[in-house]
Amino acid sequence: MKNTEIIFTQLGGNFSRPFAEFKEKLSKIKAYLFDWDGVFNNGVKTEQGGSPFSEVDAMGTNMLRFGHWLKNDKLPFVGIITGEENPSALYLAKRECFHAVYLKSKNKLVAFDHFLKANQLQAHEVAFVFDDVLDLGVAEKCGIRILVKHGAAPMFLNYSIKNEIADYITANDDHAVRETCELILSMLDVYDQAIHYRSHFHEKYKDYLDVRQRVETKSYLTKGDLIEQVQG
Repeated sequence: MKNTEIIFTQLGGNFSRPFAEFKEKLSKIKAYLFDWDGVFNNGVKTEQGGSPFSEVDAMGTNMLRFGHWLKNDKLPFVGIITGEENPSALYLAKRECFHAVYLKSKNKLVAFDHFLKANQLQAHEVAFVFDDVLDLGVAEKCGIRILVKHGAAPMFLNYSIKNEIADYITANDDHAVRETCELILSMLDVYDQAIHYRSHFHEKYKDYLDVRQRVETKSYLTKGDLIEQVQG
């Protein structure tokens, strides 16, 4: 077993795809797509519809993008698809300069197809982090599928593995995004370099940040089979 595989397996993660095959698929990834509720948080909603995020996970997404940029000399496309109108998702996407956030996506395949076309991507070039039933249609199509494990859903976990919809199942449901980002950074063989450059605010990180900050975040509402861009 590779060192990364050992570390994450001992943590409690589960590789349901052979590690070498996972790494080969990762070499083709150009975009990272995230669900929101149950992925960036525990899925608990307020009556106003809010659901928060953690700076631990936000840092993970930034380091993931930086590492991808170091490896490929190109910024990856990053987006969020959520079934609700989540203000925190929109806030994080804009603050971190994600490419897109899709709100009220009851049929996430509509948003996913739009994301692919808008960024000239193929489905196998997308890594998707998800946690529940509404995400399966998208997960089936993506090149890499990372399932956030919830202890209360053992049958859903079994279903996802049995139907080969999950390539890695996280050890954690708290800060699962950070776990995912650490895993991918390590598998890209850029973890130490990315951490060193970021912690010393190296010129390489400054160059990356300049490119990242020029990304204009686009937000959309899904209405049936239609996608409507939200202004402002």
